[in-house]
Amino acid sequence: MGKPLIQQRRGKGSPAYTAPSHHFFTKLKYPKKIEGRGEVIKFIDDPGRTSLLVEILMENNQVIYNLATEGMKIGDEIRINRGLAGDISEVGTLKEGTPIYNIELRPKDGGKLVRGAGSVAYIESQDEDNAQTNVLLPSKNIITLQGNCLATIGVSAGGGRLEKPFKKAGKHMFAALARGKEFPVIRGSAVSAYNHPFGGRSFGKPTTVSRSTPPGRKVGHIAASKTGRKKK
Repeated sequence: MGKPLIQQRRGKGSPAYTAPSHHFFTKLKYPKKIEGRGEVIKFIDDPGRTSLLVEILMENNQVIYNLATEGMKIGDEIRINRGLAGDISEVGTLKEGTPIYNIELRPKDGGKLVRGAGSVAYIESQDEDNAQTNVLLPSKNIITLQGNCLATIGVSAGGGRLEKPFKKAGKHMFAALARGKEFPVIRGSAVSAYNHPFGGRSFGKPTTVSRSTPPGRKVGHIAASKTGRKKK
């Protein structure tokens, strides 16, 4: 009897294949109510994120957390809707071409987009009549947001992280394990027969599966009429 495929085991949601969120520092959301100014007092290395977190003490003694901005240092002043690097502002108040990250997809959702290390989006244009803002994402897609969505000005810290290679597979394994990522990703034909329909030493197994194959086991060419190179 074979084993479930790796995507079936991950989709089941067992602790072995879920992200260890109990090790993460915080869920990192913008507060529902934020105003005034604050000061950067600490940097935090969160194992669940690729960029450093920054702890900000506001003038009303409120403590908030955000992704660090490139070039930020302890003692920097952070203000709301001022418009400088590191500040948290509504996208509708920013000029065209302003770099932003940690962007709210909808007002008060806490920040959903552009949160990876070194990532940045740009204000594309402002539609003042409809109070909407067009934002150019790192994927080159342009999305339209409400003008009162929050974002942080600047570039997320930690750029160039991927330029340093993993020299050992073990280092890569522990880095993936800390965030609940799948590693290593291997070919189906390279595993044992009970792990995958294409596995085993007897090569030449068909890579086509039926249209009625159960979800999760639909791997390879699904209901393909023909495969391989076209014959002349």
